[in-house]
Amino acid sequence: MSLSEAEVQSARGAWEKIYVDAEDNGTAVLIRMFTEHPDTKSYFTHFKGMDSAEEMKQSDQVRGHGKKVFSAINDMVQHLDNSEAFLGIVTPLGKKHATQLKIDPKNFRIICDIILQLMEEKFGGDSKASFEKVTNEICTHLNNIYKEEGW
Repeated sequence: MSLSEAEVQSARGAWEKIYVDAEDNGTAVLIRMFTEHPDTKSYFTHFKGMDSAEEMKQSDQVRGHGKKVFSAINDMVQHLDNSEAFLGIVTPLGKKHATQLKIDPKNFRIICDIILQLMEEKFGGDSKASFEKVTNEICTHLNNIYKEEGW
């Protein structure tokens, strides 16, 4: 992993701020993704009938998946200083999304960019800057897994 110890600590500090409210912030990220990139909703058959942001915000399924996304990223953030453990989280996640769920890998960049936007809106540019390298690492590793799986 190409993050220094200082970068790891800075990224963890930025992440902790947004992860404190994982369900609401995860939900906000998904709603923004579904609103700004409506094609992403096609992967979630149980979200298709929801058209308004308010309806999505109230949905237990959307809220649950938002929290699940944030929990997975939190696991990765906790292992930024241990490449083997980090890959132990990213690899099965990437394989599942590539082979079983058949999710287009561009969606990981979309969701990471939205997380960075939300961080900047809520906590300023320093938080975004501290976490940007992490999202790049996550997306790079996921893209590599997709390539290995024949995408």
